[in-house]
Amino acid sequence: MIMKGFIMEAYLVFRDLAIIIIAAKFMAIVARKCKAPQVVGEILAGLIIGPCLLGFVQQTDFLTQMAEIGVILLMFSAGLETDLKELLKTGPIAFLIACCGVFVPLVCGAILYFCFYGREPWGSDGFYKAVFMGTILTATSVSITVQSLKEMGKLKGKVGTTILSAAIIDDIIGIIVLTFVIGFKNPDSDPMLVIIHTVLFFVFSIVVGYIAYHVFKWVDKRYPHTRRIPIAGLAFCLAMAYVAEEYFGIADITGAYFAGIILCSLKDSEYIDEKMDINSYMLFGPIFFASIGLKTNISNLDMNILLFSIGFVAVGLLSKIIGCGLMGKLCRFSNQDSLKIGVGMMTRGEVALIVSQKGLSVGMMEPVYFTSVILLIIVSSILTPIILKILYSKNPED
Repeated sequence: MIMKGFIMEAYLVFRDLAIIIIAAKFMAIVARKCKAPQVVGEILAGLIIGPCLLGFVQQTDFLTQMAEIGVILLMFSAGLETDLKELLKTGPIAFLIACCGVFVPLVCGAILYFCFYGREPWGSDGFYKAVFMGTILTATSVSITVQSLKEMGKLKGKVGTTILSAAIIDDIIGIIVLTFVIGFKNPDSDPMLVIIHTVLFFVFSIVVGYIAYHVFKWVDKRYPHTRRIPIAGLAFCLAMAYVAEEYFGIADITGAYFAGIILCSLKDSEYIDEKMDINSYMLFGPIFFASIGLKTNISNLDMNILLFSIGFVAVGLLSKIIGCGLMGKLCRFSNQDSLKIGVGMMTRGEVALIVSQKGLSVGMMEPVYFTSVILLIIVSSILTPIILKILYSKNPED
């Protein structure tokens, strides 16, 4: 009887996967036709087929675990796509802009939460929830920003390069902030111990990364463009994710991200990313983004949450423009270029979703707030290309 139930459950998994993949890819195509990021379509697919509307698919432990693999692969790919040379070239200025692009949204997001739900004392559960809402706002979507600038032919200019480098650094700082916030939230954790563990993980990543990079470089030189390289890269990514979570108490996505950064300078890094993208595009990516929609709970959506979502979007957009734009001005960019930098940094995408997903899993965010995050991603993804195009048409110089 138990075996029969298990077999029936396995068949239901196949049905759910088929529905998710078809719905996610169909909505991704619709989103692309509407000039919106495909990720928006995949999220909407989860909302449509999930409990919110049609109820065809329910969230299960299996889908949750598949979505977690999807997160790991996305962060690994993000690390692989990092250009370290470009990062070092515009490093100092981009770092300052990124720091302001993290600090201002973090503070503004926490203040917004306090305005709606009251000020909470330091160290309380409400305080960490407020800080976490600010943490979600720290991330900038590199992919959406790059695509917008590439379409206008402005990616290689001074402003475009600065935006790209700042966005990459921004995501790194955002992941580090997430690591600290989750660590401090744990009632059994000592703040100093969290800092020590984080520092030790970075030291571990540098040492292991140095060794791993040279091993991969040797294999890449001896067996170039062979499938064993991306297979070993995937194993390294999963191992780093496991070690980060198990031995250092660091978010597993941090380990996967650093694994990608370690391998991003390899000659075959694009080949590794290409093979990872097949897995992500075909299966794990759609499941992850659709699962956001599946987990989004709008049954508790009331006027207060709706107003909070509107405020969340407004604060998310303006805080990036103000923080990054002002620092751009202090770094001697013109008023117009400073505004371009601020607008270019305001897009949100995969990293914001990944951070939200992590917050949900550790109890720092309620499912109903996915509505706010999804709304921010949609609005910022639509507005950024439009505003940048207007700004560049007024002043085409970088």
